Amino acid sequence: MWAIVAVICLILELMNGDFFIMCFAIGGVCAAICAALGANFYWQMGIFALFTLISLFLVRPFALRYLHRNDEARPSNADALIGRKGKVIEAIEADGFGRVAIDGDVWKAVSVGGVAIPRGAQVRVKSMESITVTVEEIQ
Repeated sequence: MWAIVAVICLILELMNGDFFIMCFAIGGVCAAICAALGANFYWQMGIFALFTLISLFLVRPFALRYLHRNDEARPSNADALIGRKGKVIEAIEADGFGRVAIDGDVWKAVSVGGVAIPRGAQVRVKSMESITVTVEEIQ
């Protein structure tokens, strides 16, 4: 039973990634070892709780410090689009809109300075407002 708990916690940790659920997996592994050695259920629960708490206070801070070292510098969501290259799939009209494919996603786009950009042109994302990206043609 404890091995199943540990595996489920590891799977949940892979989806989450904040090293919190991993501490329960460590407790589950320790409780599984305790169960294999023949300890009763109360000892197993105590070992599970003890090693989960120890790993929460010792393993998690270590993992966060060394494995998430550059998280502040990593752009996410809309900020990650700025600077990316894309391809115009629907011509961007002068002072109007068009569509741009960026990394497999299609975005509503306007051009820098309101210039027309033909279909098939390569563009770079300069900024983003709401769901509309502002792009410039790459020469």
